[in-house]
Amino acid sequence: MAVDKAALFRPRCPEEDVELPGVGTVRVRGLTRGQIVEISKGMNEGRDMEPRSLSWALVDPELTEDEARELIQVAPFGEIEAISNTINRLSGIAGRADKEAYKSLPG
Repeated sequence: MAVDKAALFRPRCPEEDVELPGVGTVRVRGLTRGQIVEISKGMNEGRDMEPRSLSWALVDPELTEDEARELIQVAPFGEIEAISNTINRLSGIAGRADKEAYKSLPG
């Protein structure tokens, strides 16, 4: 079967809800390979890429990078960990330490 070129370039990262007890539910998606490569480069340069990652992956509610940075400052560690673990799994890099998964990509 031939590949439909339009389908090939259509965004198709999986999405999933993450329950935050006492707060509600957020919807996240997996990151694209291009986004993971960009995160890898930033981490290799010593930059904190977590706010950018969260701003890309949060579907509902959508957050800017500054809003994601604020969320990281006020939310309990476990909430951000639950969101990040789901993003990593949906992105196909679960089961590997975050930094090692990102470092393994060409940059």
